[in-house]
Amino acid sequence: MTSQTITADAAGRWKLADLTVSRVGLGAMRLTGSAAFHLGTPSDRDRSIAVLREAVDRGVDHIDTAAFYFSRLRSANELVNRALAPYRDDLLIATKVGPYRDQQGGWGEAARPDELRGHVEENLRQLGRDHLDLVYLRRMRQESIAEHFGALADLRAAGLVRHLGVSQIEPRHLAEAQAIAPVVAVQNRYGLDPAGSDRAASDADTLLRLCGEQGIAFVPYYAVAGRHGENAVTAPDHDEVRAVARAHGATPAQVRIAWVLSRGPHVLAIPGTGDPAHLVENIAAGALRLTGDDLRRLDALRAAPAH
Repeated sequence: MTSQTITADAAGRWKLADLTVSRVGLGAMRLTGSAAFHLGTPSDRDRSIAVLREAVDRGVDHIDTAAFYFSRLRSANELVNRALAPYRDDLLIATKVGPYRDQQGGWGEAARPDELRGHVEENLRQLGRDHLDLVYLRRMRQESIAEHFGALADLRAAGLVRHLGVSQIEPRHLAEAQAIAPVVAVQNRYGLDPAGSDRAASDADTLLRLCGEQGIAFVPYYAVAGRHGENAVTAPDHDEVRAVARAHGATPAQVRIAWVLSRGPHVLAIPGTGDPAHLVENIAAGALRLTGDDLRRLDALRAAPAH
């Protein structure tokens, strides 16, 4: 793979709402530090800004961020604003609302429905925009999301939000939201390593299928980080992943991204990084074509019981 010459178009494109985007985007969480939130060392601001600009130069037109993505010194939204404003018309910025962190980085209670307007307006302020392209409601263990999603639908009707998505949901919540307003994207944890309970893994598989049947974008998070999630722990990968990577002259992270993309044309990868070299590798993963034998070996990891 000639990573230096590969652009995001190598992954193909998908029509997400009224924009057609590359299937490899960029998650902004890791722009703020060596691990998510306050868990690592804050990033170098200039380097993070350079990563964002390089991503767009290489064809990335889908950035996933949130107001609660910040470390002790860095805010993902501020970095996005500084690097990319004024924003290109073909650039989709997706944000999430629902969770809340105070200035010290502690997690607060999940937002009430009447507080979601404040979350949307904070994203607008930080990003320097008059509307948000796509806003996910991140479910915070609510049994029903109807009232929260209804509040976002009102903000969509008011013009503050163009499109709506849902995140961290069970299949029943997708139908619940669709009864209120159109859903253009679902963002759940998904990757080679099933995370959490067997039910959570099964729900993710069901949502992947439902989204494909209905033409909804499925946008997995932690597809590369796997079991380690927000902690950004580097650990030896599965033997099978390493073997497939060696066969293609690729990295295990590239194999993980390519496997996620193989799940269907509606699947959009958003690997996060603040490292310019990793950005190049992540984008190049869109050109990696796994063989049938590769997929059988990797699919077996997904099907294995969680440990």
